[in-house]
Amino acid sequence: MNERIVALDIGDVRIGVAVSDLTRTIATPVEVITRIGWGPDIRKIREICERFGTGFIVSGLPLNMDGSEGFQAKKVRDFCAMLAGNGLHVEFQDERLTTVTAEDALAEGGISRQERKQKVDKVAAAIILQQWLDEHGSNQ
Repeated sequence: MNERIVALDIGDVRIGVAVSDLTRTIATPVEVITRIGWGPDIRKIREICERFGTGFIVSGLPLNMDGSEGFQAKKVRDFCAMLAGNGLHVEFQDERLTTVTAEDALAEGGISRQERKQKVDKVAAAIILQQWLDEHGSNQ
């Protein structure tokens, strides 16, 4: 595989972004997008995909703890349908507890509360992507 994968942790206020290496082995946090509106947000994600030479996105899907989909999952699916309508391939990954895991990892690393707030979404995106990579390997 010589195509990276971009991962998204989509929230109402911010979108965390991570990217895989070319071998699809390691996920790395990239940036946090502050939401402006669907059009600008989609354009920004397309720009990120172009920067990394990929059209493949893994989006976190915020499932309820019982595995069912609620209102937030519907919003993520609707947003991702817009990405797919713009020529991007989107797959989903269960994102339950990824933000908690990201917060814990940053706190354990000695990152201040203020810095954690700025970084947690992109770290959560990297956790989402790493879980997907571990489950799918480089087969996709």
